Amino acid sequence: MKSAVETLNPTRVRLTVEVPFEELKPSLDAAYKKINQQVTVKGFRQGKIPARVIDQRFGRGAVLEEAVNDALPKFYTEAVNEGELNVLGQPEVDITELKDGELLAFTAEVDIRPALEIPDYSGIEVEVDAVEVSDEDIDKSVEQLRERFATTAPVERAAQDGDVLTLNLEAKVDGEVLEDGVAEGVTYTVGSGELLDGIDEAVTGVEAGNSATFTSELKGGSAEGKEAEVKVEVTEVKSRELPELDDDFAQLASEFDTFEELRADSRKRLEQMKKYDQATQAQEKVLDELLKLVEVPIPEKLLADEIETRKHNLVNHQLGQMGLDLAKYLEIQGKTEEEFDAETKEQAEKGIKTQFILDELVNKEKLNVSQEELTEHLMRRAQSSGMSPDQFAQAVVEGGQVPMLVGEVARGKALAVVVEAATVKDSNGEVIDLDDEDETAETVEAEGTDAEAADEKPEA
Repeated sequence: MKSAVETLNPTRVRLTVEVPFEELKPSLDAAYKKINQQVTVKGFRQGKIPARVIDQRFGRGAVLEEAVNDALPKFYTEAVNEGELNVLGQPEVDITELKDGELLAFTAEVDIRPALEIPDYSGIEVEVDAVEVSDEDIDKSVEQLRERFATTAPVERAAQDGDVLTLNLEAKVDGEVLEDGVAEGVTYTVGSGELLDGIDEAVTGVEAGNSATFTSELKGGSAEGKEAEVKVEVTEVKSRELPELDDDFAQLASEFDTFEELRADSRKRLEQMKKYDQATQAQEKVLDELLKLVEVPIPEKLLADEIETRKHNLVNHQLGQMGLDLAKYLEIQGKTEEEFDAETKEQAEKGIKTQFILDELVNKEKLNVSQEELTEHLMRRAQSSGMSPDQFAQAVVEGGQVPMLVGEVARGKALAVVVEAATVKDSNGEVIDLDDEDETAETVEAEGTDAEAADEKPEA
């Protein structure tokens, strides 16, 4: 077999392959065997039909077509390996010559990963937020904990802000009660902003046993988006009582004996959270600066496929779970479809560029992924997906996604190398040492692109 590579542009090549006919013999034999099992000829047992009879009855062309389809993936792969190409996606194959007994020639156009030059990145410098925890931050944290331990008690007075009410609701559109517009025993906190617009004003000042009527646009159900007349009946009013912020509260809500110990622990936790946020911010900013340093050509088809994948996942998974379509989502976001398309394209380009650059860094820095690192990453991904580690691992193996996870970990390690080499300062001008921060560079937002689907098999 002979092969030659022609570079069409930085991300696409054309392979020209010539195969002597004798190298097709294994595929020809397999083709005759396959056809033998599929057809019957009077006077011959199935599977025992001579080749010349198959040629006479069904045509030599059918045999050649079957043999070529069988052989193409092997010869294409050999040509890719011979050319040391890092291919992306499916090739476009064109059989240019097929002479029975003499020669098979074909061309294959395919996208490839571009060759990248990674410049010195040690000069990258970014600024992140300083880790500062104020007394107000601690007060807010403690207050949130206090809210969790609030109790309620029935009161015989009109409802007011902060009260917890039990409600019966009935919605009418054009004077008709909706089939799905009746609800009883609904628990609602006045001022929470949940349920329907206008409900807070309607129930404030209403005592148990009384009702009020208001008009609101329905947020869901059969009449979503329509104006409805809603009758709300208050059946119970409860006041919320917050515990005193003292040592008793500390013992109730935590493992600490005193309130001051509880506040000190809150400060420590907030500092840890802000340090993690600081490390994440450093990672994102360093990545943005790295992307500016490298020119990355992107295959057009890969970009188009990535944009389509992102749209599909948003519409059919994320929005579908929320009961929204794209038009409603854009309305909520205050975006036009053109703005959404532009943002999606920008995100897709960044994702592909990030993956290409970090994969190149993985090779340049000779980074490997240990079993322990892969297991730790799998555990984190399982936790974020809401699955048990065993369930997630099984799904990954069955879906053939282990290489994808290995790639995620490797790219995370590559970005960590760049972050470590960069100068990171906080907003006070202090140089930050991120070595003590766990998971500084975790999973990079580049997984799931079609760039993963390298070295696909061709079909004639």
